[in-house]
Amino acid sequence: MTTFAIAGIQMDAPFGDNLGLMGREIGIAVARFPWVEMIMFGELCAFGPDLQAAQPMPGPAEEYFCSLARKHGIWLIPGSFYEVHEGQIHNTSPVINPAGEVVTRHRKIYPFQPYEQGVTGGLEHTVFDVPEVGRFGLSICYDSWFPETSRALASLGAEVILHPTLTNTIDRDFELSVSRTTAGINQLYFVDINNTGRLGYGRSAIFSPEGDVLHQAGRGAEIIPVFLDFDLVRRTREEGIKGLGQPLKSFRDSKIAFPQYDPKGRAYFQTKLGPLKKLERPERVSAPPVSIKSV
Repeated sequence: MTTFAIAGIQMDAPFGDNLGLMGREIGIAVARFPWVEMIMFGELCAFGPDLQAAQPMPGPAEEYFCSLARKHGIWLIPGSFYEVHEGQIHNTSPVINPAGEVVTRHRKIYPFQPYEQGVTGGLEHTVFDVPEVGRFGLSICYDSWFPETSRALASLGAEVILHPTLTNTIDRDFELSVSRTTAGINQLYFVDINNTGRLGYGRSAIFSPEGDVLHQAGRGAEIIPVFLDFDLVRRTREEGIKGLGQPLKSFRDSKIAFPQYDPKGRAYFQTKLGPLKKLERPERVSAPPVSIKSV
């Protein structure tokens, strides 16, 4: 049996520099659950959504997280933070191995536009291997709203998608339904870790390759340690979800061409949807003043 232990940390994250808090949470998680091999935080947990805190990678924050991974001998995905790269800002998540080395970095492909202004989307899908275990993919928050991103990771061999999130809005229910569906239709584990406090409404969740809920957190701070069973991923992909649907094989064998990938088939996107912009308060026609006569 090939299992791998991961702990998501749903941290009560205020605005500002949270590096010290994250370091303490890692220490607590390792002390309580010494069998955990990977620790993961929510999106923008380190500094919040502050573009002024953007820094290069390698840089001071990433080096700090490398030292923590090396100290505790763990894989570490410290959520994400804003990266300055070639004059642009990306929302980036580093992947750090137990030797304290950066294995890869994922730049969020779909910044939350039109709200995440000033952030440039990444252009690459990100997967990495944990030796003798399996292949992991990485996406960040709004990436999951585009099913092509998760299907791309599955097509690249990902058996787990790690998904740091910052959601402090009323659409968390919808996100959780997307995460659960993504796990099932791609036959992989989906690890969706949100912040709590000012930087998130919590309700982190982990879903199995058969679409089952392994754990869903509440709104408070929480450490979520689980074992991922890679044999279950491989058996599900070979034999079907609960012995039934085999969607990855059917997708592989289909001969259909999808119009959204063909420039000739994108007329609806190009002409019908309108510009990408924030919703604004409507202007109302003021009614004439009503005179009130005394009786």
